[in-house]
Order: sequence, then structure tokens, then C-alpha cells
Amino acid sequence: MSTSERIIIRVATPSDAHFAEQITEEMATSAKARGTGIARRSPAYIVEKMEEGKAVIALTEAGVWVGFCYIETWDGEFVANSGLIVNPNFRGSGVARAIKRRIFALSRKKYPNAKIFGLTTGLAVMKINSELGYEPVTYSELTDDEAFWKGCQSCVNYDILMSKGRKNCLCTAMLYDPFVPHAELEKNNTTYQLIEEEI
Repeated sequence: MSTSERIIIRVATPSDAHFAEQITEEMATSAKARGTGIARRSPAYIVEKMEEGKAVIALTEAGVWVGFCYIETWDGEFVANSGLIVNPNFRGSGVARAIKRRIFALSRKKYPNAKIFGLTTGLAVMKINSELGYEPVTYSELTDDEAFWKGCQSCVNYDILMSKGRKNCLCTAMLYDPFVPHAELEKNNTTYQLIEEEI
């Protein structure tokens, strides 16, 4: 990527549907390379998120796909920012952090009273989550929605999760509670909440 090339991070729209297959393929390839599993999503599911305004996409000005992330909701009180993926050609550029900030701001706008959570084995994602105000929690503080936990079935560690009664696994659970003060987060939101971002 050239240093002068701009990357636009915005809410995805139905016109971005042609990227759905590329996004799902990269999600699967990345998970395999890491030796971890993810809840497999179809291109149709990704398109649905775009149509609902529940996704963020990153593109170059020339229209090259750079990254993606989407919102899922559980029990009406929990939100997950899922499927964060970055095109391998743009990794290490800071785009993952910018996408996470943007999807987090979108989640806060759409679901201001919801708790936002995630499960991850990645140190980089844990660091970004911490910057946003997430804190490590036990699995008991996450949603009980069976649909969420069913998504773990495609993970290579699913047997470990089930053998421990869904109380813990190799992933770290992190949670943002909107009713707990987050001084650093509030400062960040004044810069990043639902604006066009360039990196």
C-alpha cells in the first residue's frame, strides 16, 4: 500500500454486496492460518448485515476491499462486534483498530443501552478492546442465547468449551458495560463516532 493511498472506513451499504464472498473467504482462510475457528458466515449473511446497516467496511479510494466487521445482537441486551477481518495486503497499517472504533461507535449509536462483548484469542484485538473500555470477564457475564454459543461449533476448541460447561475456554471474554464510566472512551468517541475516517 502506498503511503499516500487513503482508506475510507464507513457504514457498509447494499452496494457493497459484491465484496461479501471475498470477505467470507478471507475470514475462513485467516481462521485456518491461526489454527482457530470462527462462526462460519455465508456471503448471504454478510449481505444481510450490509442491508441492515449493521456493518462497517474499509475500502481504498480506488475501491479495493481493505477490511470489514459487523454487528450481532443477543437477548436484546448484548451486542457483539463480530467477523473483524483485514485484507492481508493491508495488515499492520492500523486499519483493524480504526474499523473496531467505527463499528463500536455504530453499536453504541444503534444500541446505547446494550453491553458489547467479544471472545478472542488475539492479543491485538484484546488491546484494541481495552482501549475502547472493554474489560476481561468470566463467561457467565456473557449472553445465555443458545444461538451465540452455537456459533462456537465451528471452532477447533469447541470440545474444550463444552467439556468445561461453557464456563471457560481458550478465548478471553471481554465486555463493555455502558453503565460503567469510561473516561478514555468518552474522549475517543468525540473523535470517531460515525464520521468518515481515513488512515
